Amino acid sequence: MFDLSVPWWELLARAALVYGALLAMVRVSGKRSVGQFTPFDLLVVMLLSEGVSNGLTGGEASVTGSLLIAATLIGCNALVGFIASRSRKAEAWIEGTPVLIARDGRVFEHTLRAHRVGRGDMEKALREADCREQDVQYAFLEADGNISILKKPPTA
Repeated sequence: MFDLSVPWWELLARAALVYGALLAMVRVSGKRSVGQFTPFDLLVVMLLSEGVSNGLTGGEASVTGSLLIAATLIGCNALVGFIASRSRKAEAWIEGTPVLIARDGRVFEHTLRAHRVGRGDMEKALREADCREQDVQYAFLEADGNISILKKPPTA
């Protein structure tokens, strides 16, 4: 139950490698926060976890091995957070940067498509901001997947 069947350092290396690979894949996959997951996105995340579990453990089934893997993943996450808080370049790569998706009442449809944002998401953001499309000064797709709307100033 507590005896490891593989060397402890192998579990740490496997966990760090899988963490890094998944971080890169999730980062490349787009700007969607957990709260914005569609059923398809959630299914992919669940299957990813199942798909990498054997790669993480290497056949290790002990409690000790599981705790080592969990600690390594949490440590990797803390390290990535630390690095992102100290480096703007790392933060931009890890978390992403805002993207301009509308300006002066004109929505950039090609940019929405490029970032896999549906027109319905844009319309929802406009409703939440109590703003008509023609009243938009700027709209940004934030790094976390939310859409920020800045209205044109009222004309006197």
